[in-house]
Amino acid sequence: MSIWDTRTDYGKHALEENNLPSNPADLAQQWIQSALAAELPDPNAMALSTIDAEGFPATRIVLLREQIGDSYRFFTNYNSHKGEELAKNTKASLLFFWSTLERQIRVTGHCEKIPAADSDKYFASRPRDSQLGAWASPQSEIIASRAQLDEHIEMLRRQYPNEVPRPPHWGGYALTALKYEFWQGQKSRLHDRVIYTQTKDSAATSQLVWLTNRLAP
Repeated sequence: MSIWDTRTDYGKHALEENNLPSNPADLAQQWIQSALAAELPDPNAMALSTIDAEGFPATRIVLLREQIGDSYRFFTNYNSHKGEELAKNTKASLLFFWSTLERQIRVTGHCEKIPAADSDKYFASRPRDSQLGAWASPQSEIIASRAQLDEHIEMLRRQYPNEVPRPPHWGGYALTALKYEFWQGQKSRLHDRVIYTQTKDSAATSQLVWLTNRLAP
């Protein structure tokens, strides 16, 4: 079979306007929980896109660790390529895709570091080897060999025989959503697409509210 001939006709679910919550974070949470309940591989995996120094998008997979309303948290090395890019340009996007559920969510917003205490709490919950790995890896830098990395890990095992502190260069980010797009696969490529964007309420309060529209597939 060639890539040319590979096709999937979707249609397990529908995305109807009359069933949409007013807050897109609620729908995002429902879909994430559905992926967890379905016991899919890496249900919290999401593609994070940032902008590099030359203005090109840079995308990689990270893991969602917490959703608090419109805030989506993940953890990484602050000195990595993504960390350096977010330090210069906080604009970023997330993409969740669950092929089994025929769903994807795009979330666009700004990324900022979370409080150090929250990063400490999450780091303390990680497996010991993952904690040591955060110290050992100069993420995104060129290294001489895998053996060099393994030697560093063994040195760190001796250095931290008990509790492993959080490295100062490692912690969490939160992307705060400004826009959502929900995609539900449908037959004949006529997919359901719904976009949520923020706008000011027409009332005197001028509070930000979510405006919902359907997009052509």
